[in-house]
Amino acid sequence: MTADEQKRLSAQAALRYVEDGAVIGVGTGSTINHFIPLLAKRKHDIEGAVSSSEASTTLLKQHGIRILDLNSTGDLPVYIDGADECDAHFRLIKGGGGALTREKVIASASRKFVCLIDQSKRVELLGNFPLPVEVIPMARSFVARQIVKLGGHPALRENCTTDNGNLILDVHGMRLVHPEQMERDLNQIPGVVTVGLFALRKADVVICAGQLLAF
Repeated sequence: MTADEQKRLSAQAALRYVEDGAVIGVGTGSTINHFIPLLAKRKHDIEGAVSSSEASTTLLKQHGIRILDLNSTGDLPVYIDGADECDAHFRLIKGGGGALTREKVIASASRKFVCLIDQSKRVELLGNFPLPVEVIPMARSFVARQIVKLGGHPALRENCTTDNGNLILDVHGMRLVHPEQMERDLNQIPGVVTVGLFALRKADVVICAGQLLAF
């Protein structure tokens, strides 16, 4: 089964978490691009969606799904998104698509976080995928120096400005044995907006190739 087929199966399985009358948090990326057309078939059953990126907002609008602002919705019942890596405890690395800040905000504002992955995203130890860190532009070099002190090798993501107007440092070479602590440490660096570690707010449910995972 190809990765694309696995993503499609996971997107289909995620529909069971969409409740009638609810506002749905919708993430960003290739798996979510499979999910949005499926969600559109139920657009008259839901109140609308809160989107984590301009790209997803565009796709949701193309499918006639109402876009709502998180400031006006309050907490959400469910957030559905993908991931770049997922360990056995449902801790994640996200942000390969550059939407990590809005993704983390919506995930934190949702009672249930449903993560959709294919088999290639399952790992024993997070960190093989470079860890994205969103930074304000004036702090780029300072933050990079602090990351080096923590054992990482940051590289500026070229030709990338986030939807929030910031930059992304992709951090290579980190063995994330204690991802919760590393998330806290990175978040304490002045100039860091968000870290693509979802360990403190990990996924509640992980669907891989259409199947629920358990730990």
